[in-house]
Amino acid sequence: MGSVKSVAPYLGMTIVQLAYGGSNILGKLALERGLSYLVFIVYRHLIATAILGPLAYVLERVNSCRKQRTKLSLSILFKIFNLALFGTTIHQNVYYAGLDCTSPTVAGAMGSVIPALTFTLAVFLRMEEIKIKKAKGRAKIIGALVCITGALLFTFWQGPLLPGFVKRPLITVQGKNSGHGSKHYKDDWIKGSVLILTSHVAFSAWLILQAMVYEVYPARLSTNTLICFFASLQSSALALIFDRNTSSWKLDWNIQLLTIVYSGIVISCLAYYLQTFCISKKGPVFAAMFSPVLLVVVGLFSVLFFAERLHLGSLIGALVIILGLYTVLWGKSKDSDEDHKENAKTLSSSTESHPV
Repeated sequence: MGSVKSVAPYLGMTIVQLAYGGSNILGKLALERGLSYLVFIVYRHLIATAILGPLAYVLERVNSCRKQRTKLSLSILFKIFNLALFGTTIHQNVYYAGLDCTSPTVAGAMGSVIPALTFTLAVFLRMEEIKIKKAKGRAKIIGALVCITGALLFTFWQGPLLPGFVKRPLITVQGKNSGHGSKHYKDDWIKGSVLILTSHVAFSAWLILQAMVYEVYPARLSTNTLICFFASLQSSALALIFDRNTSSWKLDWNIQLLTIVYSGIVISCLAYYLQTFCISKKGPVFAAMFSPVLLVVVGLFSVLFFAERLHLGSLIGALVIILGLYTVLWGKSKDSDEDHKENAKTLSSSTESHPV
């Protein structure tokens, strides 16, 4: 039983990244076919609120989970409101604006900078300890800097195109931005990358805030219900300001509806909850460390289904990001080893002082 509990956070974050990979591909297809990302974000969180609300009521209020619940004060509501603002309203609106300007592979690769950003914020807020005199402390700092350097390389240097692995795409994108050699992809590449990088800064702040909120309000389902509820309100305000076209709100049986339903159920319900669970068990930096899995998933999908060709700069930048990431992971693993040793010593001394 203990081994299952120890593996659960790793399995949970892997599922989260697989889910995000599917969302990236579907989101790109839906945007190319005219889906307004402002309206999309509103609908997906309304669906999530409708699903999570009854579950939170039954499982956390009625079914003997009251011990996990604390009084929902105005202070906690304000913190959850900010969670929705950073993690959904800012992150997702800016992210999909960037995705509309570039490819899913770029979006997936840029996600690899999240560990370094989250780690930097955690250190600044004293949630992560750094001992510069030790190898593990230096590894964390160097790894974070290398990761950020790789993201800058990926964003601002394209380089020559690499040979494609698939000659004909299995899925043909037909829409306002179709065609990888089009003016859209050449002119908006940097703009899209910068927007996606900005959205990841907000996402990193969201991971940190989740850990803070969980300490004062550990009811995960209720927290995610409120996040989705506030996100739908905030995004509705943005949609009414920036997208006043009533036809944008019309839904038909097509890829747009599939994307909305998938994102509402799989991402806003399942992935949000799994992510909150993993953060409560292992912390925000641990959750952020799984972001490069998204790069692999989306890269494979894009190469196989869209016959996408990568640039040399993208490949080098991605490799630099992964190198920096696993340098940080090495430092984190040394922290875990020391924690286990300290816990073992404490348990040993406690047993000696209080013999049975």
